[in-house]
Amino acid sequence: MILTNILMKVLPEKRKELLQALSSLVESIRKEKGCKSCNFYCSSENENEICLLGEWETKADVDAHLQSNLFRVLLGAMSLLKDSHEIKFYTEASRLESPDRAEAPGIS
Repeated sequence: MILTNILMKVLPEKRKELLQALSSLVESIRKEKGCKSCNFYCSSENENEICLLGEWETKADVDAHLQSNLFRVLLGAMSLLKDSHEIKFYTEASRLESPDRAEAPGIS
């Protein structure tokens, strides 16, 4: 499993436009081969910071997505950003396992 995390800082006057573009794009991205999930979130501390998270079955699926027309459209939508975007990739090998709820301290 591969996780992708794209952090974007949008210009305040372009926020609504970017959110509309992302809403449309994630529906199509979710249909791509190997995409297990794709969602975007706005920061609770800064409404102009947006994070696009994706979960992919294999590195080959991520690579195909990065070469796809949908990713090119996403890059075009990111022209609305205040600063350059940041992309991070995480592999399953770096994933931490969550403890069972019953075993976690303070959780019942």
